[in-house]
Amino acid sequence: MGVLRVVQIVSRVLVAHPVWSRPAPSVSYRSFSAKPLAGESTALVYTTHGEPSQVIKLGTLQLPSLGDKSVLVKMLAAPINPSDINMIQGTYAILPDLPAVGGNEGVGQVIEVGSKVKTVKVGNWVIPRDAGLGTWQTLVVLSADDLVTLPSDIPLLSAATLGVNPCTALRMLSDFEELKPGDTVIQNAANSGVGQAVIQIAAAKGVHTINVVRDRPDLSQLTDRLKVMGATHVIKEETLRRPEMKELFKFYPRPKLALNGVGGKSATELLRHLQSGGTMVTYGGMAKQPITVPVSALIFKDVKVRGFWVTQWKRNHGHNDKALCSMLDELCTLIRAGKLSPPACTEVSIKDFHKALDNAMKPYISTKQVLVM
Repeated sequence: MGVLRVVQIVSRVLVAHPVWSRPAPSVSYRSFSAKPLAGESTALVYTTHGEPSQVIKLGTLQLPSLGDKSVLVKMLAAPINPSDINMIQGTYAILPDLPAVGGNEGVGQVIEVGSKVKTVKVGNWVIPRDAGLGTWQTLVVLSADDLVTLPSDIPLLSAATLGVNPCTALRMLSDFEELKPGDTVIQNAANSGVGQAVIQIAAAKGVHTINVVRDRPDLSQLTDRLKVMGATHVIKEETLRRPEMKELFKFYPRPKLALNGVGGKSATELLRHLQSGGTMVTYGGMAKQPITVPVSALIFKDVKVRGFWVTQWKRNHGHNDKALCSMLDELCTLIRAGKLSPPACTEVSIKDFHKALDNAMKPYISTKQVLVM
C-alpha cells in the first residue's frame, strides 16, 4: 500500500465555526516514504466515506504554525470506538469535512503552547473536549479551548479511553434515575466499553447490575471477567425471555434503570423487566433495528424512554467547565482507587492500523483496539 503525504491542510480547530460546517481545505497528494520532517504529523486520513479498511490511508500532514492561543500536542494513544467507524462510514450524526483525520478520543501531551495560552502547560496530559478533532495522528495543533487537562498519575490506557465510555456510563447512572445502594440496573451490550464502565461505577455505588451479553464460544470466560469487575449477574439475551428472570427478581428489586446500546428486540426485552415508572436510556444501536415499545409498558407501568449522547452533553455544558471537570475528577478518583479500569485493550502501532481496524470490526472481540503513536 502506498503511503500518502497530505499538504496544505489547516487544523480544523483553529477556526471559530464548527468542524462539520467548515469549508473543505485544499489538499494534494504525492508518494512519500522518507522520514517525516519537523512540522509534520503522521496521520490516518480518509478522503471519502466508506469501509474503514478501504478508505483509511497512512499519510503525512503539514502542521499549521502555532498561534497565540493554540497548542502543539503529541498524541500518545487513541482508541478505535464504534463512533469512529460510523463517522468514517458516513453514518454518524456529525461528520467532518473531507479530507479528515480519524479518531474522536485519545490522550496526548502538550509539547508547546502559544503565548496567550493560560489553561494548559507544557507537559500536561490533555484529551479532546469535543468530537471530530482527529486523534489518529502523532502530532496535532489544536486550540487550547478544545482541550481538557487530565492528571498524569492515572494509567495511560485509562486516560486514552476516559472521554467517551466512562463519561457516558457515569452520566446515565446519575442523570435519569436517583439510584441508591441496593437498587438494580439492567443493561445489554454489557461487554462493551460503556457496559464495563457501568458495571464498575455501579458496583462502586452499591448498585446491582444485570448484564446481558450475546452467546459466544468464550461466554464462560467473559462472564468471569465481568463478575470480577463487579457484575452482579451476567445472562444471555435468550434468558431475558425465560422464567428464570422471575426467580432473579425474588432476590433483587426490579431495575429502576435500563441501559440500551443494541436496539431491536433486545431493547424491548429490557423494557419488559423495568419496574413501574422506570427509565430506559438508549445510547447506541448496534443491531441497527428500531425499538418497539409495548403499549402495556407505557400505559400500565408508565415507563420512560430516553436517549443519551455524551457529545451533546458536553456541548450543553460547554459554558460550564465545572461540570465537565467534576465528572472527570470523579472518574479519576475511581481509577486511583482501583475501582475503574479501562476495558481490555490491544495496543497497536499506528503503522499497523489495518490490523487494528480489522479487529475493531470483528464480532465477539472483547478487547478495544488502541493506536499508540
